[in-house]
Amino acid sequence: MAVPKRKTSPSRAGMRRSHHALRAEAHAECANCGELKRPHHVCAHCGHYDNREVVGAGKEAKGVVRV
Repeated sequence: MAVPKRKTSPSRAGMRRSHHALRAEAHAECANCGELKRPHHVCAHCGHYDNREVVGAGKEAKGVVRV
């Protein structure tokens, strides 16, 4: 079995983990109402997507993440 010959230095361990940081979620402005929404998702506020109403404004949008 392969075993490391030397201890991994904190600098090298940090360089290896440099891509593990969490990224901020992307948000876009709704073209219809101006609320923030996830890109390529139905607006949870007004129910519009791609400049047309997909979900009625009074109905609950199933699976839509509210911000």
